[in-house]
Amino acid sequence: MTKVYPNASSFSGSGTIPERPPKVLAAPESEAILTVWKKSLLFNCNGFTVFGSKGDLVFRVDNYMDGNKGEILLMDATGNPLLTIRRKKMSLGDSWLVYKGESTSTNPLLCVRKSMNILNNKCLAYVIPGDNTSNRSNNVVYEIEGSYSQRSCSVYDDRRRLAAEIKKKEAVNGGVAYGNDIFRLVVQPGHIRPDFAMALVILLDQMFGSSRR
Repeated sequence: MTKVYPNASSFSGSGTIPERPPKVLAAPESEAILTVWKKSLLFNCNGFTVFGSKGDLVFRVDNYMDGNKGEILLMDATGNPLLTIRRKKMSLGDSWLVYKGESTSTNPLLCVRKSMNILNNKCLAYVIPGDNTSNRSNNVVYEIEGSYSQRSCSVYDDRRRLAAEIKKKEAVNGGVAYGNDIFRLVVQPGHIRPDFAMALVILLDQMFGSSRR
């Protein structure tokens, strides 16, 4: 069986996560290569599990159930809430709000919208700050291009600098090829926080992946 991450032997599959001190998240100072596995470590749950380049657990999503798609919680390795992702109600198109922590009573940090621009079919989605409803062209902080179904996407910031990429994870030494449920998230230094980049992965899966309705 092809290994998903280096430290597989340290997880029993029971859902018990080793205690780790919480990390302060910021845009990385060097390129961060994460392995994303569309699977929860908890028994009988759907979600995402994300590992760093050394096999350490970085992020997890355990509430990705079919009946709970209106709100998704992104957590760190020890289960501390980092971001709450909620579908925006009464909105034209597919729009989601991203909040700090577990509370949605505060102003959102980001709004992510599925692109409906038929003149720019390269753009999958774009990100604006907060719940800003004014002209898109003056407020976009990130734009996502490519094909999520092919696990080939690029995230550009407002100056068209590459901030993050979604790539297929290639098997090594002739091993069994990985499917679409296991892929890489590459976060470039200084342009986007890793938790924000992972939130974009989750939303692309909602908009374009097998999770969409």
